[in-house]
Amino acid sequence: MTSAIDSPLPAVTRLIATDLDGTLLRDDKTLSDRTVAALAAAEEAGIEVFFVTGRPARWMDVVTAHVHGHGMAICANGAAVADLHRDGRLIEVRPLERDVALDVVHVLREAAPGVSFAVELTTGIHYEPAYPPFHMDPGATVAVAEKLLHEEAPGSAAPVLKVLAHHPELAPDTFLTLAREAAGDRASFTRSSPTALLEISGLGVSKAGTLAACCAQRGIDRAEVVAFGDMPNDVEMLSWAGASFAMGNAHPAAVAAASGVTLNNNEDGVAVVIERILAAR
Repeated sequence: MTSAIDSPLPAVTRLIATDLDGTLLRDDKTLSDRTVAALAAAEEAGIEVFFVTGRPARWMDVVTAHVHGHGMAICANGAAVADLHRDGRLIEVRPLERDVALDVVHVLREAAPGVSFAVELTTGIHYEPAYPPFHMDPGATVAVAEKLLHEEAPGSAAPVLKVLAHHPELAPDTFLTLAREAAGDRASFTRSSPTALLEISGLGVSKAGTLAACCAQRGIDRAEVVAFGDMPNDVEMLSWAGASFAMGNAHPAAVAAASGVTLNNNEDGVAVVIERILAAR
C-alpha cells in the first residue's frame, strides 16, 4: 500500500468518483474550501466528478451547491442515479424486489434476534418501532417491516432502494458477516455506519456496478477512473477503479481494496490527490 504522494495515477484521468461521509465531507458534514476549489478545478479541467454515496438523493444537499458539469450522483449504494441539477430527480433505479426483501427480513429475524428494520423507498424512508428514529425524515411511517413492504398488487407501490437492518448488541463487522452467511445468496449486504447498521440492496447492486454502467455510457474506461472511499460499501468501487484511495480514517477492508491511502477526511485527503492529478496534467 502506498501513500497519496507516491501512489500511481492513471496516465489519463477522465472521472473522479468519491464517497461523501467519512471521505469528501469532514466530520461536521461540510466541505472545506480547499476541497470545494479542488472539485471545481477538476471539472474546469474536463474531469467529470461523480458523488457515489450510500445516502438517498434527498440527503444530497450537503454537496448540491458544489455540483458542476453533469450533476449526476450515484445514491443508495448504487440503487439509484440522481440528477442533482433537477432537485435530485431519480433517472435510474435498481430496486430490491419486495418479495426478496421480505425473505431477507424473515431470515435475519431468525439469525439475529433483536434486529430491527427500516425500508428506504424512492419516495422516502419508513421504519419499525424499535429502529433508531430518523430525525431528518419526520414524515416517516412507523410499522413492522412486513407491513412496510406490503403492496396491494405487484408494482403498485414505490420501488424499494434498500432495507436497513440495525442490531443493538452485535459488533458491526460480526453482524455483516452473519447476514452475508445467512442471506448473501438473496441480496447484497454492506455497511457504512460505525454502528451495527447494515444496508441491503438487490443482489449484485453496488456502487461499483452502477459506476461502471455510467462510465460505459460515457465511453470512460475503468483505467481512467480515480475513486475515493472509507468503508465496506466502497470496497467494490475501490477495487474496480484504475486508481483508488482509501482515506486515512478508512476501515481496513477499504484500505485493503485501494491502490493507495490518502489523508483523512478532516485533512482534505481527496483534495490532496485531485491537486496531484491536476499538477500532473
